Order: sequence, then C-alpha cells, then structure tokens
Amino acid sequence: MTAASVTVFCPGHISGYFKRVDGSNPSTTGSIGAGIVISEGVTATVKSAARSSVLVRNRCADGTIREISRESSPLTYALDQLGVTVAVETICRLPISAGFGLSAAALLSTLAAADHLLDLRLGADGIAERAHETEVLFRTGLGDVAACQGGGRVVRTDPGIHGTILRSFDVDTPVCAVSFGPIRTPDVLGSPARMAQVAAAFPEKQPENVVEFFTCCREFSAASGLETVAVRRVLEECDRQGVLAAMTMLGDGVFACGKRASTVLRSFGEVYPMDMAKAGVHIVEGAA
Repeated sequence: MTAASVTVFCPGHISGYFKRVDGSNPSTTGSIGAGIVISEGVTATVKSAARSSVLVRNRCADGTIREISRESSPLTYALDQLGVTVAVETICRLPISAGFGLSAAALLSTLAAADHLLDLRLGADGIAERAHETEVLFRTGLGDVAACQGGGRVVRTDPGIHGTILRSFDVDTPVCAVSFGPIRTPDVLGSPARMAQVAAAFPEKQPENVVEFFTCCREFSAASGLETVAVRRVLEECDRQGVLAAMTMLGDGVFACGKRASTVLRSFGEVYPMDMAKAGVHIVEGAA
C-alpha cells in the first residue's frame, strides 16, 4: 500500500568555521570546516499533487505555528530537476537564515520524503548530491548538506558530500543559541573579497575535542571579519562567565555549550535549546 504522504526530519548544522573550495562543477564545489549537527532542524511533509507547492512554517516558543512563506526557490528548483509535482510543507523551530543549516535540512528532508513517496530510488547519495548542488547554485550553503547526513561534532576536510568527514560524539552537555537576525548568506558567499578574508582566517589546527573546537571557532570569527557588535558582546560575557561559545556561521548569533550556557545567553534574547544530534535524515511517518 502506497503512503498518502511521507514526513521526514533532517537535523540542522551549526558551522563554527569554514573555507570555500571551488571545484569544476557544483558537486565538487563546497567547503571545509567544522561544526555541530543539532537536534533541531526541519520536518518536511510531502504529498502528491497536480502542481508543486511549498509552505514554509515556523513553530514558535509558545507552541503556535505561523506561516513564513509560500515559496522557496531552492526547493522548487530541486523538485523541478526531478520532474515531479508534490505539495511540500516544512516546519522548523529555529529562525531561518540565522546560521542553523536549515536550508540544507529543508532540501534533504523534502527530497528524502519525495524519494520515498514516489519511489524515485535516488538513495541517500542521490538525495545528498541534489541537495548539495542546489545549495551551491543558490549560494545558501556550502557544507551543511555533507554535515547533516549524520550526527555528531563534524570536521570536514574535503568539499562535497563524498569528502572525508570526521564525526565525534563528544558534545555531551546541552547546546543553546541566541539569534539577532539573519546574515544574507548569498551576499557573503558571493563576495570574492569577503571570501578571501574568510579563507585567510581558517584555522590550521584540526580540533581534537570540544574545547579545541570552540577555540578554533573563536579565532576564526575574530579574524574573518564576520563578527557583529551584538555577537561580540555575547562572546565577551560568555568569556567572563567561563562558558564555551562561538558565532553561528553564517548568522548574526551565538551558540554555546554547557550547563550554564542557557543562563548566560538568556539576558541577550530568546534562547533556543538543543542537543548534538546523534543521527542524520530519517523518516518520521509514512514509510510504506
């Protein structure tokens, strides 16, 4: 019996530092860097339809759900490339375009749901390849798709979804974040001058533990020119309180780790609690 709809969840990804790597085509273009795959992400429900549609929704802290948009150029493009027509509804709790890897999570969850619903037989690699290429083309991300294929604290040493990804499951305390708004990712990724400064700031050392990871992130954000005044204020307070923290890439916000992190961040705005994700994309409902 064929399912009427399929719902898939994909975790988000907070990048702490990165460097763009240009390949000969979108599939070989991407980034290297490190981040944490997070338990918050995007849930996509896909249904068959005569014409494709997209509804983007957000679940607020009080439980209410609000509509964000009725269009998504990356999602529409990816579905058109498959030659399918489906109705897509995505929902997330974290703010969009704020450095949580939600564009990648939306693509992966939507394509995985369409794959299962319509028996497209793309497989995990086929889904990830299409999601990654779409991210690169629309300049909405470079390495989030690769990271979100699994969980953990990730270090990506090669670009693209087939590159080497080291996953460590050592973030055993809560993660939380505060966001002051979006940073337009295409504006940064599409600027040669800004990308040159970002590349020069890339850490030479590969972090072996959580503390080293946050150290690398802080050195990178300071040298890259991406830190905002608001971010710097939060980071300085976290330093005073002995809380591990860094800037979300690319977003005007801070993520922090540890039992006291939420308390420190709360004075700066709404705190988004989460954990390190232990797995990547998975079906929630509707598997036949």
